Amino acid sequence: MKIRIWDLPTRLFHWALAASVIGLVVTAKTGGNAMVWHFRLGYLVLALLLFRLAWGLVGGHWSRFATFVYGPRSVLRYLRGGAPAAHTAGHNPLGSFSVFALLLALAAQVTTGLFADDEIAYAGPLAHQVSAELSLSLTWYHKVIGEPLLIALVVLHLLALAFYIGVKRQRLVAPMWHGDKEVDGDLPASRDGAGARWLALAVFAAAGAVAAWVSRIGS
Repeated sequence: MKIRIWDLPTRLFHWALAASVIGLVVTAKTGGNAMVWHFRLGYLVLALLLFRLAWGLVGGHWSRFATFVYGPRSVLRYLRGGAPAAHTAGHNPLGSFSVFALLLALAAQVTTGLFADDEIAYAGPLAHQVSAELSLSLTWYHKVIGEPLLIALVVLHLLALAFYIGVKRQRLVAPMWHGDKEVDGDLPASRDGAGARWLALAVFAAAGAVAAWVSRIGS
């Protein structure tokens, strides 16, 4: 049975976030004038994360956090191959850890970036709201810990995708592209009509407004 698993707002969030993270890494490594775009992409990721936080509460069924927060028993059952269909339709128990780890790492990276100061040309909009010592500590995390941690998590995420596609023969990328997936049993579909999409647009507009406000604090 084929049902809508990933609503359009979730799919747009996913691909926009992936493109933004790539852009953030490239601009960080390039430095110089590219840092202007690094900051812009950082604000975009902040808006995307705020949107996802809200959408995890009011979005389509399989996009809600409640559908992919698993306890130890669920994880063990999944590893033993006995997970119910509801635990594999959206994010499976192992995949959920990857999702939350990436979101938390990105949240930490964006937050520390807002307070970072390279002491040369660029400083986050909140850098002068804290002491110089704290700003430097957050800058150190952003560059030395946060960046390689985020890259490592992305690589692990991609390796896991490759494993599921190549070894377990599970199509995980296609459903995130067109939204639909073949599932076993009678499972609920995610809301993805005009009403849900207008709601998502309003939520993202609010998230974007917050990110824009944060970007202007230091100006």
